[in-house]
Amino acid sequence: MVYHRTPHEGLSGQTPLERYQQDLPKIRTLGPRAAHIDALFLHRIKRLVRKDGTVSYLSKRFEVPYELTGKTVQLVVDPHVHSVLGVEDDKGNPLGPATPLDVLANAHRTRHKPAPVEPPTVLPRTGPNLVELAYRQYHDREGK
Repeated sequence: MVYHRTPHEGLSGQTPLERYQQDLPKIRTLGPRAAHIDALFLHRIKRLVRKDGTVSYLSKRFEVPYELTGKTVQLVVDPHVHSVLGVEDDKGNPLGPATPLDVLANAHRTRHKPAPVEPPTVLPRTGPNLVELAYRQYHDREGK
């Protein structure tokens, strides 16, 4: 307590307590945002989801939703305890949990791949295409 009440040269002779009190009118409370302040300090680390639906962090493997296989995601990590909390996309939208890998369960897990999207059927065109039409128009003008 003595430190805060002793004048400091770096504060133009003010005590740290006086300097702090001088700015009190400028300080605003966080209000309802205070409940979410911890999320601001979490780390986000990019990882590619492997074919088996896992990612790695600090030499440990974590299961993420299998639909994310082959995609790059962001692991949400608490940097103080080095624990993985979940997975987000690059815009910060939550994609699901990240749980420590259970090797036995993962080896026997049923995986459902998304149904492949069939390419649209292309009907054969009859008649000249745009290149042929342009060619004909060009040569018809030359002949006139």
